[in-house]
Amino acid sequence: MDYLLTLALSPSAWLALVTLVVMEVVLGVDNLVFIAIVSGKLPEHQRSKARRIGIMLSLIFRVGLLSTAAFVIRLTNPLFIVLDRAFSWRDLILIAGGLFLVYKATTEIRGTLEPEEPTQEITRKPRGFMAAIFQILLLDLVFSIDSIITAVGMTEHVPIMIVAVILAVLAMLLAADPLSNFIHRNPSIVMLALGFLLLIGTTLIADGFGFHFPKGYIYSAMAFSALVEGLNMAARKRRNPPKE
Repeated sequence: MDYLLTLALSPSAWLALVTLVVMEVVLGVDNLVFIAIVSGKLPEHQRSKARRIGIMLSLIFRVGLLSTAAFVIRLTNPLFIVLDRAFSWRDLILIAGGLFLVYKATTEIRGTLEPEEPTQEITRKPRGFMAAIFQILLLDLVFSIDSIITAVGMTEHVPIMIVAVILAVLAMLLAADPLSNFIHRNPSIVMLALGFLLLIGTTLIADGFGFHFPKGYIYSAMAFSALVEGLNMAARKRRNPPKE
């Protein structure tokens, strides 16, 4: 109890909390985009439920990993060496997650460009919900490990990490439905979001092989692309005003 009271009265602890919350929210954008894409393929009455389940699974993963912070740190220890490059469990998880994201994004882009026949889509719907939850579960694990390793590197106080993770996940929960609905209403945004997934997957693979790209560059490129697409949407709306 004294330990928690000391943290509550420490300005440095509050600064670490605010910094970590911002960092976790930014890192959660990747997860939100993927959840929005996957849930958008479900029937409308199942989308919100799938998003809530996916985000709550993300919270469970993050809090569970925080309770075993020492184990998470060991995931960065070298496991084997190939061509003078040491690989850890974290590297292998990032590479696997990146490959899955690239595969998922390319198949979704292909499906968008070459839509399936309605009869095929109907026969696949009964399995859609559980398949979506399973895909979200896999990527939640990848993003959670990367998020917690970042948190452990920023502060040594587990209560601060837990509060930051909970606040970040609550922010994701509030933003999930508006973001997903916006993407679903604007087909051009879907292609942009799939491009983001390709970019995120590629950077995960590169990170797993030891090529570290500053996150600021990645998110700046994503923000710039979103801004340009927003301007395009505004221009299209002015050229084609809605008819009364």
